[in-house]
Amino acid sequence: MLKNIIAEDKHIIVVYKPAGIATQTARVGQQDMVSELKNYLAKKPEYKGKGEPYLGIVHRLDQPVSGLLVFARTKQAAARLSKQAADGRMQKFYYAVVCGRPDKEQGRLEDYLYKDSRMNQSLIVDETFPGAKKAVLHYKLVKTLVMLEENLSPGENGGFSGENEISLLEIRLVTGRHHQIRAQMSHAGIPLLGDSKYGSPRSKELGYKAGCKSAALCAFRLIFDHPAAGERMTFEKQPEGEIFLPFFTRGI
Repeated sequence: MLKNIIAEDKHIIVVYKPAGIATQTARVGQQDMVSELKNYLAKKPEYKGKGEPYLGIVHRLDQPVSGLLVFARTKQAAARLSKQAADGRMQKFYYAVVCGRPDKEQGRLEDYLYKDSRMNQSLIVDETFPGAKKAVLHYKLVKTLVMLEENLSPGENGGFSGENEISLLEIRLVTGRHHQIRAQMSHAGIPLLGDSKYGSPRSKELGYKAGCKSAALCAFRLIFDHPAAGERMTFEKQPEGEIFLPFFTRGI
């Protein structure tokens, strides 16, 4: 856990959640960030003989998604950070690797999402649909790469076809809905690589060929006001997943 801790003090703890680990889970025997952090904090001298440490959940990341999370170490810090998350002062930026290339190099997506709890899936619906919530994000294209011909199955188009393009997008969330980025990108025709729930047959195929085992989505930048001192804080971390590496390699 120590290697995943980005910053900590008496009020907050900022961590990098690897893909595949839940933020919190009730499943017996399944690893999650909350349990790991509580175990880490419990070993500190200040908690000796005082029971389970307090850890406030401010926001979450889906299990297949990697990236930065801030947790509160006091109830007061939790309330202040949660207020920032609700009113937009907490800003979250993501890198996503998508199948294809967006029509515009930057843009705004606005949809209405309905969370189907039974399927654990968010559906794009009309704004009049009962339970629909507005979902808004901004994106910009960072870079587009082409998967080489030798990675393709026999009979497919050559390596420089648009069908073989994958793009890195920078995304800023305006709202924080369930599976929002994954659902909106899929609806826009540029689904995330490695996304088994919202991906298209083509995005799943390219993700498989690229060795992408989880949704290619990482919360790489997190901005908020410190809940006690009040100063604006920015944390950044480059994605660790292999699918992201070619986009950050010089000369490509």
